[in-house]
Amino acid sequence: MKELVVISGKGGTGKTSIVASFASLAKNAVFADCDVDAADLHLILSPQVKQTEDFSGGKQAFIVSEKCVGCGKCKALCKFGAINYSVQKGYAVDSISCEGCKVCVEFCSVGAIEFKDVINGQWFVSDTRFGTLVHAKLGIAQENSGKLVSLIRKEAKRIANEQNNDFVIIDGSPGIGCPVIASITGADLIVLVTEPTMSAQHDLERVIELIEHFKIPVVVCINKFDINTKKAKEIETKLNNKGINVAAMIPYDTNVTKAQIAKQSIVEYTSNGITENIKSLWQAVLNVLDIKENH
Repeated sequence: MKELVVISGKGGTGKTSIVASFASLAKNAVFADCDVDAADLHLILSPQVKQTEDFSGGKQAFIVSEKCVGCGKCKALCKFGAINYSVQKGYAVDSISCEGCKVCVEFCSVGAIEFKDVINGQWFVSDTRFGTLVHAKLGIAQENSGKLVSLIRKEAKRIANEQNNDFVIIDGSPGIGCPVIASITGADLIVLVTEPTMSAQHDLERVIELIEHFKIPVVVCINKFDINTKKAKEIETKLNNKGINVAAMIPYDTNVTKAQIAKQSIVEYTSNGITENIKSLWQAVLNVLDIKENH
């Protein structure tokens, strides 16, 4: 079983559209949407949820009003402004502002503050027309530390091994933070999607440094290359000089948006336009992974 991760240096490069197309081309795969801060693969794959689980990624403080003596030490010590006071309710913790640092718990002289697990979101195992999808949804104002990403990857790999799938195909997070690191560590191949803009080039260089640190094989797709062919050529040249394979140059195609509206991948939506480019990219991925799929 091979683990393929599709990431990007910045949002909006077309990463999820590429993943959805891979989903329609893969013959025997499990899928994982690890971009849990802004999950949207489900908008195309239309999953039917069959399992729902709560996710707790940390703890928060809770003041037990019956035990609180109203000394105010907790409010004075909180560096996040997470403890409020009102005449009617006394001292209480604002769950959105609380960072779970536990200072108030440790310094409460009467033990009136409890430190409890909190539910930060939910994760799901779903059926799609292409196979099993493991995905998640964070609660309002909840942060993703990478723990949820690791959990989703682990579950997707477990299912793939159980079902004897050839692939786990992961829609990773953009950027270089903890969620990205949790998405790519131990992967067999990374497909890095970029676009020919200054900001995308800057973020591409940062994420390549991250990938090189973990020594993971990578191929690059320059999406919408024809919106700035000069910049696309500059990016390709720099990547080639670093020994990084540009596996595909995909032109801009308005059918991608139309396919998304129809809740389809571009490969499903039309056989024209960029469909052949994406099929070539998928074949390049199979070649790098040395996999021959049965058609």
